[in-house]
Amino acid sequence: MSRFSSFSKFAAPRRPQAVSEVLGRTDAFAALRAGVEQIAALEGDLAQLLPGYLATNVEPGFIKDGTLTLFAAHSALAARLRHLEPRLLSELQQRGWAVRTLAIKVRPRALEEPPAPKQARMTPTGAAALQALSRSLSPSPLQAALARMAARHGKPVDEKE
Repeated sequence: MSRFSSFSKFAAPRRPQAVSEVLGRTDAFAALRAGVEQIAALEGDLAQLLPGYLATNVEPGFIKDGTLTLFAAHSALAARLRHLEPRLLSELQQRGWAVRTLAIKVRPRALEEPPAPKQARMTPTGAAALQALSRSLSPSPLQAALARMAARHGKPVDEKE
């Protein structure tokens, strides 16, 4: 038996609470929530301002003393960001961000797992059909591609069989 069981009959049942409600109770959590909301809004603006390949590989940091830190996934993207810096800074200021300078840093991401090798195999009948089709075509890139595919998936079939 719990040592608190005698109090449970007097306590009101607890209701689920939204995370935003809990985070708003203390000053520390309120500051954390404001920072998270600022970064989320900044990510949204950067997604609109940057080309797609950059937007998906750049993460904003906090704005400190008028300097916004942007983290690029690798050095080539950081170099491209540096080329876009004047335009990006101007557009962020037009959107109301209190940013005077950008600090661009490289923060490599964890390597993603390589895709699994393809496991699909063609049946010998399918490979033979591709081989026959490639032989019936005149020499062309399509004919060469079909012949390579048939050879990769099965033994070449003699015409006399």
